[in-house]
Parts: sequence; C-alpha cells; structure tokens
Amino acid sequence: MSQELEIEFKNMLTKEEFEQISTYYQFTSEQFVTQQNHYFDTKEFSLKEKGAALRIRQKQDVHVLTLKEPAPVGLTETHQKLPSPPDLEQFCIPTGPVYDRLKDLGIEPGNLAYFGTLVTDRAEKKRPEGLIVLDRSRYLKVEDYEIEFEVADYEQGKLDFAKLLKSFGIPKRDTKNKIVRFYEQKLKNI
Repeated sequence: MSQELEIEFKNMLTKEEFEQISTYYQFTSEQFVTQQNHYFDTKEFSLKEKGAALRIRQKQDVHVLTLKEPAPVGLTETHQKLPSPPDLEQFCIPTGPVYDRLKDLGIEPGNLAYFGTLVTDRAEKKRPEGLIVLDRSRYLKVEDYEIEFEVADYEQGKLDFAKLLKSFGIPKRDTKNKIVRFYEQKLKNI
C-alpha cells in the first residue's frame, strides 16, 4: 500500500503576495504545472464528517486516487494509481488500498458520488527548511492563492513557516484545506 504522512503548513495569500513570493523565488510560468482535483463524498458528507477527503488528482496523464485522513500530526494519505482516466460521473472505487481504508472507516465505496473539480496551477521549490509550494486554484467561479510549506518535523516546520511569512510581511491567516473551501463554495451555490 502506498501510504505517507503529510506535515504541511498553509496560508492564504492575496494575488499581490502570491506574485511577490513567486518573483522572490524566481518561479517561471513553465514551473507552474496544472493539476485537477476531482472530489468525491457521499451525499451525506460521510467523509467530511470524519475529517477525511477523497480525490482523484489528474496531473498530465496520470490519475491518482487519494484518501486523506487525520493523523495525530498532519494527515495520513493513502494513494492508489488508476490504470486509465476515470468516467467521473460513473466512477466506482476499484479494489485496493483506498477501497480497503474506506471500508475500515465504515464508508461504503458504492455510495460515493462526484462533487466537482478544482484546478490548481502549482509550482514547488525545495529549500533546506522544507518544500515551498505556491498554488493558484480555480473552482466554482472562485480564484484563490495559497502557500504551502511541507516539512518532516512539525515543531521546526511551524517555526520556519512563521519566519517565512514574517520575512514577506504576510499575516498568518487561518487557512482551510482546498476540499473544505471547495465544499463551502459548493454549498453556497445550492
């Protein structure tokens, strides 16, 4: 099973802050890679209620099914590569590690439905302190900007991320995960 612990810090950015950081780290337009996140849950939001999320990430011609679950520190991600592009409206979770974890959570995989897609242009830069990720996301007539900072050590990462934000004069903002922002916007549109 492909499983990993993800420890990351994130902060929403204004467009100007996004451009400032992008310029400082010399990101070029070619370094921004477009990916699509296709989100799934039950009609009752059973995954959301458990703090979990399920997506298919499409990056170039690769499709990876990922289940994210809360962990004591960070998130546990279970990955499963899909053999071919899925029909999102008719998608059935194939047997494998994600299917097994859903069953362990008491979620019937057959009850999952496609909720929509969020498109992100992402660039990454490895630094000694951690991985800096800049995201520009578009979904449901919304465009937002975000910085993520992926690290191996939570406590040191927290300090380094605060220092990074301070160096650009960016205030710490409570930042929800992309799927939460997506669902909140979707509920506004119902």
